[in-house]
Amino acid sequence: MAARVETTHVPSLVGFFNPIARRVLKVGSLLGPNALITVRGRKSGLPRTTPVALVEIDGRRWVIGTFGETNWVRNLREAGEATLSVGRRREEVGASELTGDAGAAFFRDTLGPYVRRLPAGPLLVSILGAKDILEDPAAAAAHRPVFELRAA
Repeated sequence: MAARVETTHVPSLVGFFNPIARRVLKVGSLLGPNALITVRGRKSGLPRTTPVALVEIDGRRWVIGTFGETNWVRNLREAGEATLSVGRRREEVGASELTGDAGAAFFRDTLGPYVRRLPAGPLLVSILGAKDILEDPAAAAAHRPVFELRAA
C-alpha cells in the first residue's frame, strides 16, 4: 500500500503561476524541467492536468509532490498512470510511488546532488519552501511524495 503524506503549505504564487505554466508548457519546454501531467480524477473520472517538475537523471524520471498531499498526487496514486506532455510531445506513463527509505534515498542520493549542481537550484527549493529536500531528506520523504515514471 502506498504511503500517505500530509499536505504542506502551498505558496500563493503557485495558484497564480499554474494557469500560466499550463499555457506555456503546451507550447514547449520553456520553463526548465517542467511538464504537464494529466491524470484521471479518482472521484470524477475526468482527466485533470497540472504542471509538475519533471526530474530526469540517467534515463530515469520522477515527479515530486512538492506540496504534499495535493489532488494530482492523490489522483496519480489511485490511477497509477498518467499522460506526460511537453509541447506537442505526449507520452503515456506508469507511476510507482517511492515509499519509506526509498523516498529518503531519492532525496539524499539523487535529487539533492542534482539540485546543488543547478546554478539557482538551492534558491529555487528555498523559494518553494522545500529546503528540507537538501537539509533533511528523511523529513522531505515523509511529506513530499515521489513517483518514478516509466513508459507505459
